[in-house]
Amino acid sequence: MHYPDQARRVIRLEIEELERLHGRIGLEFSTAIETLLKTLDSGRKIVVCGVGKSGNIGRKIAATLNSTGATTVCLDVGDALHGDLGVIDPGDLALLLSYSGETRELLDLLPHLKRLSMPTLAITGDTTSTLARHADCVLDVQVSQEACPLNLAPTSSTTVMLVLGDALAMVLLEARGFQAEDFARLHPGGSLGRALLTRVSDVMRSGDQLALVQPDSSVTLALEAMTRARSGAAVVVSPDGTLAGVFTHGDFVRAYQKNHSIAELPVSGFMTRNPISIQADKLAAEVLATLEKARIDDLVVLDADQRPVGLVDTQDLTRLRLV
Repeated sequence: MHYPDQARRVIRLEIEELERLHGRIGLEFSTAIETLLKTLDSGRKIVVCGVGKSGNIGRKIAATLNSTGATTVCLDVGDALHGDLGVIDPGDLALLLSYSGETRELLDLLPHLKRLSMPTLAITGDTTSTLARHADCVLDVQVSQEACPLNLAPTSSTTVMLVLGDALAMVLLEARGFQAEDFARLHPGGSLGRALLTRVSDVMRSGDQLALVQPDSSVTLALEAMTRARSGAAVVVSPDGTLAGVFTHGDFVRAYQKNHSIAELPVSGFMTRNPISIQADKLAAEVLATLEKARIDDLVVLDADQRPVGLVDTQDLTRLRLV
């Protein structure tokens, strides 16, 4: 047996099932989103129920919904039949997960949910099942084959169910206008929370730590300014105070390799014009995305009048535990 080939087979099978799911997304999905929106807009919550592997997927979906501001609880089906129905409030929505649609414990719970007038959204692999027939909205996660070589262990089916749950959560997030600031409010701990709660102005180098030079300043003066500021870059400012460019240690090295006599030449001849910049009031999380996308080490910070007020260095983000 060639283990990598076997692994690739599993992954390929699951990808194929996800592609089938992709082709099935349609009006029922829109109905599900509208139903979820109505529930949340009325101040109610989503109640997720599932048994076994579907229950595990349900807990992950609930966690994702909660992390994006959609109030969700997981209700253990067994406990629900023995007193825990009290967690349900009028107007809540039931999100029911069962691949077969015939899970006995879930079907036993269904009449009680109906008695509470809960709208029900079913995620199932059998749209003709008992669960599907009694649900208000049905999302199909049927797969043609499990990735298990015996076609027994839930693999492709749980992957498809999980991805559909992610799609619900992310589309719902956009429909509700959920922003990075809202995400930050719900994730105050760890590096993610710090990045989302921190502004660029909080992490940028400014004052004596910011090397500022004029376009006609010599390369020597620019290097001296960088040394004083202990910075790997100097921000070049036009006479009117706006950004003209940025001169980095890398720019110096590349220029010096071509011409050893650049010391007294104006820095404007070697700077990077129109460098990538960011506004001081943006979230630090945007700095991370910009630096990664542009593959740069220094990011110029501008105020509302497009005047340089700071510089962000990738090393600062590490020191502040933002990466």
